[in-house]
Amino acid sequence: MDQIVTLDSRQEAALQATAENFIAHYKGDAVKALKEMIVLNGHLQQRLDALQAPRRRQ
Repeated sequence: MDQIVTLDSRQEAALQATAENFIAHYKGDAVKALKEMIVLNGHLQQRLDALQAPRRRQ
């Protein structure tokens, strides 16, 4: 991880609500939700890396 982000109380509340909704999507199974989040983050990282690859070559 390259950066630490500090959230204000409004952002923290929004993040908490999003996390609760994400877990609810997996019927309250926090472990399953966390595994899915890790997979999604991996896919997103691959897409970001692919977008940045042409820039690195220049």
